[in-house]
Amino acid sequence: MKVIKAILNILYKIYSFTIALPIFVVITIFVASSVIIASFFGDTDVVAYYLPKFWSKCAFWLFLLRVKVEGRENIKKDESYVFLANHQGYYDIFLAYGYLGHNFKWMMKEYLKKIPFVGYACVKSKHIYLPDGISGIAKAVQQARETLQGGMSMIIFPEGTRTRTGKMSPFKRGSFMLANEIGLPIVPMTINGSFDVFSRNDKSVNLGTVTLTIHKPITAEERQGKQTKVVMQEVFDIINGGLDEKYRT
Repeated sequence: MKVIKAILNILYKIYSFTIALPIFVVITIFVASSVIIASFFGDTDVVAYYLPKFWSKCAFWLFLLRVKVEGRENIKKDESYVFLANHQGYYDIFLAYGYLGHNFKWMMKEYLKKIPFVGYACVKSKHIYLPDGISGIAKAVQQARETLQGGMSMIIFPEGTRTRTGKMSPFKRGSFMLANEIGLPIVPMTINGSFDVFSRNDKSVNLGTVTLTIHKPITAEERQGKQTKVVMQEVFDIINGGLDEKYRT
């Protein structure tokens, strides 16, 4: 059985590098270029959602990965939220784009603008960038207030970076301060399996299943009067509780 498993793994790696990856690179360039071109003709909210959604699903289809989504009934399409998720691996972005089922903007770091094609497409899609420092948060809050309306939401990884161990790192305060400033419900989300499929420690994709669990929203009223660190701990505990036991903190 171990020999068969090893042979299948070798065949999968060959398929990934010779077929899936080249096709995915072409799709990535096509999608990013299309979003950039569409941005010169007006509002990109629709194009910048559905094309990346297709792109993300291709990342799962081409690499033969399985997806599960739980708790989608906890959110409404016409309401705006701040989604906060743990950051297990590279497939977290594909999972959110492809399978959350809710239009959103990313809260991302400034340096991501430098990614070829994709970085500029993100700029033209009006994703929200968070520069360093308090002034950066104030700028992000203003942009978020202008953007997050009519069901448009935002996704943030409050750890700030991908985990090295599969377990969550402490959350940063910025995303919670922003959520409080704009007064939107916080929706904790737990991502499972992404670390095993393609973590920052891996050189290539591994077969597996990635699961997205959408927890119940925490409204601005429910957070009223609570210290930021208390809300941070509440959200951390909710997300952590949804993780596979081996990755719980």
